[in-house]
Amino acid sequence: MSGSQKFITRFRRPLAVAAAVAGTLAVWVIGDPLLGHELIVQQPEKEAMNLGASELGFIALMAGLFGWAGIAVLERMTRHARLIWTIAAFLVLAVSFLPFIGLEATTGTKVVLALTHFAVGAALIPAFRKTSIEKADIRAEAPIAA
Repeated sequence: MSGSQKFITRFRRPLAVAAAVAGTLAVWVIGDPLLGHELIVQQPEKEAMNLGASELGFIALMAGLFGWAGIAVLERMTRHARLIWTIAAFLVLAVSFLPFIGLEATTGTKVVLALTHFAVGAALIPAFRKTSIEKADIRAEAPIAA
């Protein structure tokens, strides 16, 4: 294995978290400054919020770190960590769209925010799933003692 392959293998999860943040910020750059969809949202009986790069980047970072922690815990608890985490990740992604129901914002703002959710999921789910080592995989690769 070459040096760059070892680097990618070792740092795949941190790179996935970084990719989630970068993808979110790329969507923000395209949606807010370039296309002019100010990400101003308001929930019933609350003040309007302007979501900028720092807020979106922080949320993407936290999603990545919580996802990483979740799969790490599952890998230590069950031999079906990959399956359980993948199902949970898709459920969390689906549930993350529920606040859009009561959200007061322009259609362009809602589209940009939805794309940020997809950017985070697209970066994290395949990468974390690929790096998850099932306990059954380890047993299959372990040498048999004679």
